[in-house]
Amino acid sequence: MRMESTHAKAPSGTKQAKKAVNVSLPIALIKAARSQGINFSSALEDALREKVRTGRNNRWSKDNAKAIAAYNRDVEEHGTFGDRLRQF
Repeated sequence: MRMESTHAKAPSGTKQAKKAVNVSLPIALIKAARSQGINFSSALEDALREKVRTGRNNRWSKDNAKAIAAYNRDVEEHGTFGDRLRQF
């Protein structure tokens, strides 16, 4: 199925460059989406943004796992800076 390119404005009001792509989807899914008036380009863009965000977050967590573990061990052993100043 060929997806039409819509040159929607970015949240900041500036146009984003877009490129038409070909996507293959199950026919039943296409029919169900069309019957609900779902904009394919918008739905795919939203889903891809979420996948990219999740992938970026997972990668950051993996890349920083050792530092996070070391920090957590330090907090367990010594507490946080604010613990000594807290009056409650």
